[in-house]
Parts: sequence; C-alpha cells; structure tokens
Amino acid sequence: MKTLLPFLLRVGLLCGLLISGPLAIAKDSPDEQRAKIRETRDEVLKELYALNPGTKAKIKKAAGYAVFSNVGVNLVFASFAGGHGVVVAKGRIKDTETFMKMGSAGIGIGLGVKDFRAVFVFNDKAKLTAFVEKGWDFSGQADAAAKSGEKGGAAAGAGNIVEGVEVYQITKNGLALQATLQGTKYWQDKDLN
Repeated sequence: MKTLLPFLLRVGLLCGLLISGPLAIAKDSPDEQRAKIRETRDEVLKELYALNPGTKAKIKKAAGYAVFSNVGVNLVFASFAGGHGVVVAKGRIKDTETFMKMGSAGIGIGLGVKDFRAVFVFNDKAKLTAFVEKGWDFSGQADAAAKSGEKGGAAAGAGNIVEGVEVYQITKNGLALQATLQGTKYWQDKDLN
C-alpha cells in the first residue's frame, strides 16, 4: 500500500492539471468564452462538412444541432474528460443558442489523451428540448468506424444514440461513428446563458 500511495498521488496531480486545461477558459469574460465556443463550433462544422458534405443539408433541415469540443485523458485505470459546447435550436425568425458543459469519467485500462469534437443533429424537437433543459447522462457505449474514401469501415452515416438524434464524432483520424459517450454528462453552463 505504501508503494501505491505515491503513484496515486502522482496520478491525482496529473489529472488535476489535465482537467484544469479545459477549465482555463473560465479565466476569460463570459463574452470571450461564448466567442471562443462559437469559433470552435464554426471550425468543427466546417471540418464536418468537408468530411461528410451531406451533413450540411441534414443540419439545415434539423430542429437543431449541438457542437462540443472535448479533451479526454486515460491514465492506466481511469479516464477523465471535460469540454464545452453550444446547442443551436432553429427558429422561424432567429436561432437560439444555449451554452453547455460536458464531463465524463470512466474506468478501464489505457494511457493517452483523446481529443475529439462531437456534433449532435436533433431531428426531433422534443429530444432537443429535453437535452437543453435536462441535459443527458449517457451510461451506454456504441462504437463503429466511418468510411473515409477507400479507408475505414462500411458505415458512412452518424451513430444514432437516441431515436431522432444523430451523433458525428470527429477525431484526429477524421470522421468516426464512435459515440464513446459512456459516463458522459451534458448540462447547461449557467455562467454563459
């Protein structure tokens, strides 16, 4: 137990440092934070449209969409992640933005950092409203690889985590149908709304 304690202290310190990275956004004013989140949203959508041009039409006719940027860390037996995002509810005259946070933790063997962006396309207005008002807490996990040109698996669409909602995940390797949402919680950012 004595040899395990220094290891656990180092892991805890490293986790604190890594998780504080996404929290560094809190040093900016609320207007600056919202501007950074919108900028990230625009970059992620641009990347998604380049990887899968059909998503632009899907988002245009959807009830709304959400874009999240997330950084996760796997440290031997535990994983931690945190990020920010924005939900855009389509309106007849004007779209409505709701800024949100996300966080996750899990247990599993691994080591490394996972940086990904997720785009939720809400085809069902009730699901969009529930996501904004109550947030979501995923306890399941679904994995599938998306096809990119001649590479990748056979699937080329989004993962359906909940009926009426499609999820696109963009990693360093491109578009993935990997909705690794186990233990992920989404909630409104009260400081930005």
